[in-house]
Amino acid sequence: MLKRVLFGALGLALLVTGLAFAFQAQLARALYERRVDRQMSLDRMAELPDGLHLAFCGTGSPLPDPSRAPSCAVVIAGDRLFVVDSGAGSVGNLLLMGIPAGQIEAVLLTHFHSDHIGGLGDLALQRWIGEGRNEPLPVYGAAGVETVVAGFNQAYAIDATYRTGHHGEVIAPPSGFGMEAQPFAIAAFDQTAPVKLLENDGLTIWAVAVDHAPASPAVAYRFDYQGRSLVMSGDLVADASPGFQALAAGTDLLVVEALQPDLLDIINAGARARGNERLDTIMIDIRDYHTTPEQAASAARSAQARALVLNHIVPALPSRSLNAAFLGDAAAAYSGPIRIAEDGLVVSLPTGDDGVSFQSWR
Repeated sequence: MLKRVLFGALGLALLVTGLAFAFQAQLARALYERRVDRQMSLDRMAELPDGLHLAFCGTGSPLPDPSRAPSCAVVIAGDRLFVVDSGAGSVGNLLLMGIPAGQIEAVLLTHFHSDHIGGLGDLALQRWIGEGRNEPLPVYGAAGVETVVAGFNQAYAIDATYRTGHHGEVIAPPSGFGMEAQPFAIAAFDQTAPVKLLENDGLTIWAVAVDHAPASPAVAYRFDYQGRSLVMSGDLVADASPGFQALAAGTDLLVVEALQPDLLDIINAGARARGNERLDTIMIDIRDYHTTPEQAASAARSAQARALVLNHIVPALPSRSLNAAFLGDAAAAYSGPIRIAEDGLVVSLPTGDDGVSFQSWR
């Protein structure tokens, strides 16, 4: 009798477990269907008012950061898309944010450090396949961009034959593979004259040289659209870059990379305590060609910018509780709104007024 009761209970338990597993699988499938439908229904471009918008798909640096990909931002001017830098891993963020890679008009590179170019191959691939583009992706940059583009094209050339061979020429037309370098000449970083890269349909894009030696040439960009403007610094020593300071004058949104030496001191101390001389040296070396939050704030004040966003965050901030320590005394130097960029942040500058708004697409 006891055996029958035990076996009966065991059978009931197995039945309940089986039903629970089947229900769990059905529930998971239903949730997945909803997630896919939501992602495929995203139309971020339709959600935005006419204006100038900046979407951050990479706000980190070469230092490991689980919450930030290396440098990448998408400038949206009306219905036109431009990407500024493309760090490794940032392309996934761009797609998850609902930004249509197939509509990207061009990439603009600030300089050729690995954390600013590592995602170029993936970006070009997504843009090509995403909309069956028949022409390569234009990539603008100062001298050296030809070498960067040629290297990525060579590295992805075999993969491209697989894509066309598998999906056919309608999906992956061979003429649309890869990138095409668009080099431009730039003056030395101690000069203030910007170069006009594009001017049409109410949009003007400017570039000016900045000091990021020995990474040279390095440039900052300004976008003007229908009375609104934004400036992206790339990496630089802001105080030693008069061209950048002139470019930023009167801008609505100033985006400046930022490194906080006080937090790096903690990393240096840890490296020395463990005898890691290599890490200690690197954390000292990187200080002399970046900008602190306080210096970025001073630049925003001098430019009379409406808002300041700190980007290319060094070191990584594993918790928002560190934001105050990262900002340091920046608020004392600039009275306007200051934001620390995070992947997914979108800043909007609608036409017809002087407003600056922030939202997240994550």
